[in-house]
Amino acid sequence: MALNRRKVRNYPGVTFSKLLGCGTGERFTPSDADPLRWGMLVVLDEDHVDAFDKSEVVLKWRENSHSEFRALLSPISSHGQWSKREPFAASAQSSDGAIVAITRARISLLGNLRFWKAVPEVTKSLHQSPGLISAIGIGEAPIGLQGTFSVWESAQALRDFAYKGAAHSQVIADTQKYQWYSEELFARFAVLELRGTL
Repeated sequence: MALNRRKVRNYPGVTFSKLLGCGTGERFTPSDADPLRWGMLVVLDEDHVDAFDKSEVVLKWRENSHSEFRALLSPISSHGQWSKREPFAASAQSSDGAIVAITRARISLLGNLRFWKAVPEVTKSLHQSPGLISAIGIGEAPIGLQGTFSVWESAQALRDFAYKGAAHSQVIADTQKYQWYSEELFARFAVLELRGTL
């Protein structure tokens, strides 16, 4: 999987890409990592979507996979940076249907321990949240470069978890207090198409 970085990055129409390890979504800690699950995040223009779906890289991944999940998304909002870039330019106004949230953070060396102590309560709250369809951990590395990919029934369900849940609200406050991220990003997307199972 890691050998495909350059091919994906240089594919026509691609403006941003990351090849990612994934977790089961049960704990969102390094022990959650699933070596049999990979992720490919690709930002590309609409005209190249079908061609990319049939590209050599994607076909090779399919050959080596038991199952596949693909989400076609349109950004509604994005705050922060990923690798010093702002990859998701908003193109959708809003969505009456399902919403995807992608979070990503570069956790500072000194912030890791405090961050991991906060994770269990947030994870428990996440999985008990009304409107959550599915959530997995994603990251460029098991420690220090982590994020989440979650699918929600509605924008309201996502907002309720993010701002009304006590555990997540506390983490937001602690993030500002302790500055445990050296880089962070939160993006919301309208779902255009979901294929397969996450």
